[in-house]
Amino acid sequence: MRWMCGLLTALVVCALCGGAAGCGAGDAHERGTTVSASPVGTLLDEMDEEGRLYREVDGKGAPGVAIEIQPDSADGWNVRLTVRDFRFSPAGTRAVPVAGHGIAQVYVDGRPVARLRAAEYHLAGHLVPRGTHHVTARLYADDGTVWAVRGRPVESTADITASGSGVVPGPESRTPGAAASTASPAAG
Repeated sequence: MRWMCGLLTALVVCALCGGAAGCGAGDAHERGTTVSASPVGTLLDEMDEEGRLYREVDGKGAPGVAIEIQPDSADGWNVRLTVRDFRFSPAGTRAVPVAGHGIAQVYVDGRPVARLRAAEYHLAGHLVPRGTHHVTARLYADDGTVWAVRGRPVESTADITASGSGVVPGPESRTPGAAASTASPAAG
C-alpha cells in the first residue's frame, strides 16, 4: 500500500511541475515550438578583434553571408546581406548558441558600426569619410561567439569609395575562400 502512496505522490508532483515536461519529457520539442539549444560546434582559442571566441562548425550546412552595398539617393549607403543556412534572431533571444541562428555585425575598416537582426541596413554617410573603405558583415551566434569554418570567421567584405562629389561603389565584394565578385549569391 505504501508503494501506491509513493506513486500517487510522484504523479501529483509531476502534475504540479507542469505535466510531463516537469518530469523530464520534452513536450515542447515534440510540439515543434522551440529550437534545440544544444551545444553547437567547437569553441576555438582564436578570437576576433573584440575578444569573442570563434565557434567552429563543419562547412557542410554552415551559415554563410554575402554583402552588397549601393549608394543611396540622399546621403549614405544601403547595405544588403544575403545569408545562407542562417536566421536572424529577434531581440531578447537567450544567449545560447543554436545552429544557424544569431546576428550580423557590420564593420567599417575594422570598426564596429551596427549589430543587425535583419538583412538590410542604412549606413550613414558620415560613417564613411572620403576615400576607399572596407565594409564587412560577420555572423555571430546568440551567445556572442563568431561563427567560423576552417578557423576563419563567417564574413563577407565589400569595398566602397566615397568622394567629395558623391559616392561611387567599389569594384568588388570579397568573401574568404571565394572569388571576388559583385554578384550576390542566392539566399538559402
